[in-house]
Amino acid sequence: MTISLQLKFPSHLTVAQFITQLRREMNCQRVSSKHCLKTYYDSFDWRLYSNDIVCEFVKTTLTLKAVKNDVVIASTELIELPKHVQQFKRGKVHDTLEPLLEMRALLPICTVTYKLHQFKIINDDKKTLLRLFIEEHEQISHRVFLQSLKGYDDAAESIISVLTTQLALLPTTEPVLLEALTQQGRTVNDYSSKLAIDLTTDMRADVACKLIYSCLLTTIKANEQGTIADIDSEFLHDFRVAVRRTRSGLSQLKKVLPNDISIRYTEFFSWLGTITSLTRDLDVYLLNFPHYKNSLPLTMREHLNPLHDFLVQKQHHAQQELVKNLHSTHYLTTLSAWDEYLKEPVPSHPDASHAQLNIKQLSDKRLWKSFKRVLREGKAISDQSPAEDLHELRKSCKKLRYLMEFFQSLYSKNKIKNLIKSLKCLQEVLGDFQDCEIQEYNLRLFSEEMHNTDTPCETFVAIEKLIANIDRRKYQSRSHFAEQFAEFSQEETLATFKLLFR
Repeated sequence: MTISLQLKFPSHLTVAQFITQLRREMNCQRVSSKHCLKTYYDSFDWRLYSNDIVCEFVKTTLTLKAVKNDVVIASTELIELPKHVQQFKRGKVHDTLEPLLEMRALLPICTVTYKLHQFKIINDDKKTLLRLFIEEHEQISHRVFLQSLKGYDDAAESIISVLTTQLALLPTTEPVLLEALTQQGRTVNDYSSKLAIDLTTDMRADVACKLIYSCLLTTIKANEQGTIADIDSEFLHDFRVAVRRTRSGLSQLKKVLPNDISIRYTEFFSWLGTITSLTRDLDVYLLNFPHYKNSLPLTMREHLNPLHDFLVQKQHHAQQELVKNLHSTHYLTTLSAWDEYLKEPVPSHPDASHAQLNIKQLSDKRLWKSFKRVLREGKAISDQSPAEDLHELRKSCKKLRYLMEFFQSLYSKNKIKNLIKSLKCLQEVLGDFQDCEIQEYNLRLFSEEMHNTDTPCETFVAIEKLIANIDRRKYQSRSHFAEQFAEFSQEETLATFKLLFR
């Protein structure tokens, strides 16, 4: 067993002083000193750090380390760092990153320059007991990384004791990344698509709504440049979710903001949803493409490739059109005006009739009304109901979910969390059914468009087979609806909704 340990310099101790004292206390030899540049990588939403992994890239080596103890999980040599995990060669690094990153790009988070000094601590027999690496930084604390050699653990323990007691080094589990980010005015997990809005029960409704919309606007702005650059598909996804939530809030929480404001920005966010829809749909088809291929017989899978090329080209054109819209005067000026309006203090005597209501009273009323609508629409659906009825229920569930997420800080954390989880299960069944409906329809449209190109006949056969598979999955989702709705509308759920909102 070997020992791996990270120590932090006290603020008063320089590297030169430490090396001088080190040589007084023990027999050490300098192996090398060199200037280094280390870049930390993660996804935009911190998927690696959230799973206790720090990703470092130094020169040509990518290393994944455990956050808590700096132990190396995996490493690989690379000439250039790939943007997406699918571009990595199969191996420990790929297999560690793939389930965490999924479709997200690996992005540089911050860069640290330092001087690396390597020493080895030796005994009287010239045997190496321990390797010692000093990272000499300019703006942040210097670090020492220790690595004992097999069979010399006792000697390593003694050396560590000298370093911590006599040389005053401080054991730490905090990655250099945290201090480097602080120096840049950032923190880990400084972006999340999840809503975390801290409302108080006695807050005025207009104040609370402005706070909610401001939080959503922050998400829109955070994802704007990633959407324009098409870095990965999740930027547009999070952008659209924040847009939908804003539009839903404006349409459901009426008479809280002035009527002209509500009308203007409901129209604007509806437009934003429309102009981002095609690109997102095509992103989803491309993300699902491996599943499409795998659902076909082996002999058919390669015949689907022309569809992939068609979708890539179509997505490229849709993305170009989206970028034009996001650079347009209409988008920039309206979003800026919305930002300015949200920053304005609320008037003492507002015209909107619900503006001064207690937000808890308003949320109780809206949530109870929205829940009753979901129950009413769900109970009316039978095996003979048209697909449109399930689609309407899906939209009602989404509106209820958004309201619950807006106002969750006003209620018992566990109870509201369980209700959201229960609703989410129902939404998944409805969403699967709706997605299959749309995919079938669009795949037929794509097939018609491709008939005007030099596409092999085998591709159209493969597309028809794919549509048949999706159709079968659609009816499987439909068959699960009654069971899932019964689970959602059980007496326990009803009682909790009554307790919280009625």
